Amino acid sequence: MGEIFSIYGMIIVEFLCELLVFCAMLLQPLKRSKGFWWKFSLSLLILFAAGIPAAVFYRYFGENVFGRIAVYLFLFALVILLALWRYEASFYHILFCCTLGYAAQNLVYKLFLIFWTAGESFRIFDAWGGNFALFYRLVYYSFFLACAAAAYFLLIRGIVKKLSACKLDYRMLAIAVFVLGVTILLCSFEDIYFARLSVERENRFENPDYVILRQTGNIFSAVCCVIVYLLASKTIVADELGREVEDLKYAIRQSEEQYRISKETIDLINIKCHDIRYKLQILAAEGTPSMEDLEKSISIYDSRIETGSPLLNVLLTEKSLFCEQNSINLSCMIDGGKLGFIEEGDLYCLFGNLVDNALEAVKSIKEPERRVIDLVVKSKDGLLLVQESNYFDGELTFEDGLPVTTKGDKDHHGFGMRSLRLIARKYGGELTAFASGDVFHLTIIFGNPQSASC
Repeated sequence: MGEIFSIYGMIIVEFLCELLVFCAMLLQPLKRSKGFWWKFSLSLLILFAAGIPAAVFYRYFGENVFGRIAVYLFLFALVILLALWRYEASFYHILFCCTLGYAAQNLVYKLFLIFWTAGESFRIFDAWGGNFALFYRLVYYSFFLACAAAAYFLLIRGIVKKLSACKLDYRMLAIAVFVLGVTILLCSFEDIYFARLSVERENRFENPDYVILRQTGNIFSAVCCVIVYLLASKTIVADELGREVEDLKYAIRQSEEQYRISKETIDLINIKCHDIRYKLQILAAEGTPSMEDLEKSISIYDSRIETGSPLLNVLLTEKSLFCEQNSINLSCMIDGGKLGFIEEGDLYCLFGNLVDNALEAVKSIKEPERRVIDLVVKSKDGLLLVQESNYFDGELTFEDGLPVTTKGDKDHHGFGMRSLRLIARKYGGELTAFASGDVFHLTIIFGNPQSASC
């Protein structure tokens, strides 16, 4: 009975605590079900109660590889089932999080074995004498806490930030589960057979070849756990890129519709303004008092920005109306004829986002002389350059070469700049951005527009 309680306390409980720490980190962003905290408390009671029969089973079958695997898989499956009870998430999301949690637990365990086996091979722990068990636990727990913190900041935190919105790639999930399963199988073989080869205490070997084999197995298992995280990161990055592409396609469809509506609206306004001006001229010819103020008020609607691109004419004329109403100086020097290689929807989305981002920055500036946006499209040395610059207030932070939005909803408001880069790259171009003092500069360079693929 004493041996069973020793197994329960030193093996089962330790394993569950380590696994739960990492699972809690990864399950954190998922939506909690109603009554989460009482479910959480009851889950702990169920888990640690289930650990008692697991310890009994381990006592009689733990020296068998498949018996040991059965114990750990039973506890792992129970953790998954109880997590499904506590969170309003799909089975695949829960499985994904718990698989990553198990991989992190196994990674930390294997890193400790690498450290410990190396220490035993150099006999650096012999000085502990009668306090060996106490020092071993202190070193183990300290090592675990340090590695758990490192694993969170290096592996887990980046995944957790994007996990709740991620749509899983089930093939990647299957591969991750498979790699973890192979790792657990190998670990069980290693732990059992190297324990039999140990002298005096576990992971201490007289034969140097055993040390090399043990460390090789430990390193291989650790690498497998890292591979699980690389696969998880790839899944999340692929999903994020897929969502960005879908958002971009939607934005382009919306841009095409907006272009059609804007063109019809501006054409209609111009027709009406021409009619009104004609009637004013008739009234003036008949001796009606001057209506210069009225003519001036409607002249804004009759002005058009000419770029050589019908689409940009409509878009920039529309934006210029907003600028006029908000005392913003929009300066355009655009050779729009050179942008013919870009599809209309992409072109509207590209310049629409470009100007909208600039308007967002300058409209809150108080000084009239700084409420300026410069937009240039020109050829230079065989390259086509799209350049935009504007003043801004405050500070800009850049991430991955793009300014980070200051708005709270970063997933949606940050999309404008990302869409600019996606469109630029679609046509073989590249986008760069930087801030110089209180001026923001953005440049898109197209290397060979005539051969760009759409």
